[in-house]
Amino acid sequence: MPAGLRLTWTRLFAGLITALAVSGCSSTDTIEQPAELPEVVEQVELDEVWERSIGDGHDEQLLQLAPLVTPDAIYAASADGELLALAPDTGKTLWQQSLDLSIMAGVGGDRRQLYLVTADAELLALSIETGELLWQAELPNEVLASPASNGSVVVAQTIDGKVLAFAAEDGERRWQYDGVVPVLTLRAAAAPLVGAEMTLVSFANGRMFALDSESGQPLWQYTVGEPEGRTELERLVDVTAQPLILESAALITGYQGQLALVDLRSGQEIWSRKSSSLHSAMIGQGNIFVSQANGDILAYDGASRDVIWTQDRLSWRQTTQPQVVGDYLLVGDFEGYIHALSLADGSLQGQLEFDDEGLRVPMQRLGDRVLVYGNSGKLALLELNARD
Repeated sequence: MPAGLRLTWTRLFAGLITALAVSGCSSTDTIEQPAELPEVVEQVELDEVWERSIGDGHDEQLLQLAPLVTPDAIYAASADGELLALAPDTGKTLWQQSLDLSIMAGVGGDRRQLYLVTADAELLALSIETGELLWQAELPNEVLASPASNGSVVVAQTIDGKVLAFAAEDGERRWQYDGVVPVLTLRAAAAPLVGAEMTLVSFANGRMFALDSESGQPLWQYTVGEPEGRTELERLVDVTAQPLILESAALITGYQGQLALVDLRSGQEIWSRKSSSLHSAMIGQGNIFVSQANGDILAYDGASRDVIWTQDRLSWRQTTQPQVVGDYLLVGDFEGYIHALSLADGSLQGQLEFDDEGLRVPMQRLGDRVLVYGNSGKLALLELNARD
């Protein structure tokens, strides 16, 4: 990949003006200013249950070091190598490791181990009980997406489209699959989704593949987006979000592609709608919610797939993946605000300034609460309450 193209795109993406400045697939590239912070008459508020600081957070490399949440612990890492296990209800430290390494991707895990990737492209396996390093394996290139494991193999995907599987027990390489990556890509990637028999991986050419988890052999592929237009920016069709699994189907989103439901056994499309998103879709009260690449939030009827409402007051604010909590949809933005929207009509019902360095990591639901990890390293458990 020509260095100038990647550098230009990275600078655009890192700025306060979103790099997703392409107006759909039109022939004219446009730069849009983020919408002003909307004024909200608050009906609900987000109250802090507990808060912790995790190292230096995600630094300035556009990392998304999402915590791993299990019933027993929350495992969170920072770019400067701090790794903590926390009690979900209280935020109390169960154990802590200072790895003295720069971390680029994680936290992945299975029942026995945690997985991180360093800036030197090394895959690390650590004890889930203590954080002790168990083994490490070299990767051929930089990794941005969290490694994933089914307990037998751990899978990591590099920025140049190589998918590698290692034995979870000792780090021995099992297989490698080489995907096709276009000249220009977004600096983001979807984490592999590793099941007992099938691993789902997505590429910057708009394709999602199902690979055999034991051998790495392709089982089927699905085209999430097809390049269109004359310029490299217009032809971007990256898939940067994990699919959402719904029984025997996968709900997929892609940048300048579509929102689609695909049969997991065959890869056949069940239905699709044109869409452009960097984030996984969310389901709530029978409807589908998508944070669009331009910052708009769309709600689709779960039966007809028709758009039932659009919230455009957050346009170009680099909205995060949505999260459903009760009767509300929560999204973050580049200024670090969390917005609470009504599931019924998309109206803004609440707002919290959480982290002035911004939000990128998807919020995660813990029962009727939500875990939020800001770019500065602020990690907090919040609950949504009616305003007095």
